[in-house]
Amino acid sequence: MKRNASALQEAAVPRPGARGRSQKRAEQERAVNTRRAILDAALAEFAEKGFDAASIRVIAERTGLQHPLITYHFRNKDILWRSAAEYAFEQIREEWDRLDETHAGMPSLDRLRAEYRTLFKYTVAFPEFHRFMRQECTTNNPRLKWVARTVVMPLIDRLLPQIAALQKEGVLPQMEPILFHYMMVSLTAMLAEFGPEMRVTGKLAADDPGVVTSYWRAVEQMVFGKSPSDSEIDALTPRRSG
Repeated sequence: MKRNASALQEAAVPRPGARGRSQKRAEQERAVNTRRAILDAALAEFAEKGFDAASIRVIAERTGLQHPLITYHFRNKDILWRSAAEYAFEQIREEWDRLDETHAGMPSLDRLRAEYRTLFKYTVAFPEFHRFMRQECTTNNPRLKWVARTVVMPLIDRLLPQIAALQKEGVLPQMEPILFHYMMVSLTAMLAEFGPEMRVTGKLAADDPGVVTSYWRAVEQMVFGKSPSDSEIDALTPRRSG
């Protein structure tokens, strides 16, 4: 019995270095969460004011963090803007990658529908994302060129071959594939773009689950000739972390 008690005691005592590793993991997790909070606040600030008028100090206030902590993670506003763009598109890319893993045999049309549905879901949950991008599309500035080349084109390159193949099958409207893509982007962004106006003119809330689902059912029916299933529609309910 004494031997068993001794073994239990020894097992309860952290091994050398275990406490340090646990503390390091906790610190890494805090750092990741801090970066996410900063990037979410940066998206909102840049979306509202544009790059020039946005303030790192205000971003710090949005997060409740000290200004030096923002510049510790992101040395200047340009780096923060680029990081925010990469952060937003990375979340969309991760959802598309999960489709690759979990729906490998999905029919081509259903896959394209799911990819644009993912983009719509993100812009509903984070309307700042569309406004963030729109701020940079007003002028032909270096940030627009950078984000188009570095972040946007790799995603578009995944979509265009699918669009062209489905057009060849006769199941999508005939137009330049890139035009079809931006038509779909405009449809995914409609609630983010016109939500405030709709609240005034139609007394509709763009983040109301009923509005979200009825709108996207209509989009998929009109464009793809198919409506989302109930489970696919349930997944559209706007949710955001934090």
